[in-house]
Amino acid sequence: MRSFLLIVSFFIFVQLTSAQTANPDYDSTLAKQLGADDYGMKSYVFVILKTGSNATTDKAFIDSCFSGHMANIVRLVNQGKLIVAGPLGMNDNAYRGLFIFNVSTIEEARELVQSDPAINSKLLDADLYNWYGSAALPEYLEAALKIGKYKIN
Repeated sequence: MRSFLLIVSFFIFVQLTSAQTANPDYDSTLAKQLGADDYGMKSYVFVILKTGSNATTDKAFIDSCFSGHMANIVRLVNQGKLIVAGPLGMNDNAYRGLFIFNVSTIEEARELVQSDPAINSKLLDADLYNWYGSAALPEYLEAALKIGKYKIN
């Protein structure tokens, strides 16, 4: 039985490795610049923003915190640390939005999250997760900045 499993494992290994072919469009310079591994992927930190514990109704305070939240997003994008940000539609989980940080550790992302006034004031809370995605993800930002009629300051 053991030899049978070894033979089956060997054939599965051969099938998996022979299924991979070289990419004729591979750009080693771009892959290196973006920090891509052999599969064109890299590590990021994915953040789910959710309603925080602060239930204040002080409109001026809330407006100030969310104005700071937007300014912080712009700052982090300009630093190359934040590559995706956006709100979520209404849902039963009190999820409000998401971030994808171009950093490889939860600790570094946690520091970046703590620079957000809406999170510091507990209007928002954040759950952070390691995420493995396309290393080309930051490349969409250049196009994204050209297609919106209005600029977020």
